Amino acid sequence: MVLWGAGVAQAGSTPDVVGQKYSDAQTAISGASLTPVVSTVVGDQKAWPDCQVTNTVARTVPPPENSGGSATNQLLVSLNCDDGEASAKTPGFSAASPEGKAAKAAADAAAKAAAATATPTPTPAT
Repeated sequence: MVLWGAGVAQAGSTPDVVGQKYSDAQTAISGASLTPVVSTVVGDQKAWPDCQVTNTVARTVPPPENSGGSATNQLLVSLNCDDGEASAKTPGFSAASPEGKAAKAAADAAAKAAAATATPTPTPAT
């Protein structure tokens, strides 16, 4: 019963970092006196600091037997390291997800801007 009570107390102090970049999440997790541990990674398009946190699970790791050490409070983190919208040739976010919609909008805006700068403006004849 004592362990269950400790787990409930820890859950209240766990920072909500889902949706954040892992580099930002690490700071919040460490600030809550937890150790960040990457448990799962999807994709390989970005470096870990730039990946998006998709899930977290708090856990307490007991010290090794007969060590006299302390338990370690950890926050297991799942990362999505895909970049942009998925296509037939590249991994990424589903076009139906908020991240995929944002990636598509950004790609469309970049393509429109590139087309606008690449198209020469006609000069009036004199």
